[in-house]
Amino acid sequence: IRRQINDVFGDLTSEALTKSDWAPAIRLVDHGNEFVLTAHLVGVTAADLDVQVTADSVSVAGVRKAPEAPAEEGTQVLYDDTRYGSFQRLVNLPDAVQNDKVVADFAHGVLTLTLPKVVEARNKVVKISLGGTENPAIEAGEA
Repeated sequence: IRRQINDVFGDLTSEALTKSDWAPAIRLVDHGNEFVLTAHLVGVTAADLDVQVTADSVSVAGVRKAPEAPAEEGTQVLYDDTRYGSFQRLVNLPDAVQNDKVVADFAHGVLTLTLPKVVEARNKVVKISLGGTENPAIEAGEA
């Protein structure tokens, strides 16, 4: 009975879910003056990818197409755990970025976006002069 239930429900979940929608793994790292976002998109071509950046979010959408069945006679796919189909990820950024200065690199199935923060959002170090110094002005600089 267990095998029959697994056969029935296994077909529903493995075919319906794994072969349709999926989501790539995404990593966002804060480097102080910029964010670096990486998305793992193995099997997705640049032509099938749409990346949009606003001041406060990044949208990565596209499609991973299933490979064609083997053409050689007697060859068959025995197992394929790869998910295919369309996907879309929206990442909200904790600070505003300069979306017109984003640098993108797409190599070996990994998309890397370097997102420079707007000047107001960067960490700033403020040096304050104390009494008894020649220049009592406040100096500001970036960290």
